[in-house]
Amino acid sequence: MAEITGIDHIYLTVSDLERSEVFYDQVLLNALGFRKSKFALGGDPHIQYFNRHFGFVLRPARHSASHDSYAPGLHHFCLRVDAIEDVFALAQTLIAAGIAATPAKLYPEYAADYCATYFSDPDGIRLEVTNFRQERRDRHDHW
Repeated sequence: MAEITGIDHIYLTVSDLERSEVFYDQVLLNALGFRKSKFALGGDPHIQYFNRHFGFVLRPARHSASHDSYAPGLHHFCLRVDAIEDVFALAQTLIAAGIAATPAKLYPEYAADYCATYFSDPDGIRLEVTNFRQERRDRHDHW
């Protein structure tokens, strides 16, 4: 049986590609060190952010509708950094860049070492950044 080793790429459809590019440049490019490329597919412009592990691609929407995280579909997307300190530093960086991120804090109701910051993109898609918690490390190392 083949094992999934990670997420290769995520595609987000956005209502305003230029507005979303400004936002994701701040988050993925500037704060998280992703790289960026642009390409066209089927005549539509696409913006790809990528790191060593996966790609995050923006494409223009063809229909107008607001995102509802409680309707069928994506509820939120969570990125992971290595350490709790990284979550705190990232939250400060996002806030300094004008992004309405929550201050980083521990959420012991999820796990004793669960730290996160939350924010939304211009279309209302909820994003989270959390740390590589011990339970996840144990799962990875002792599968």
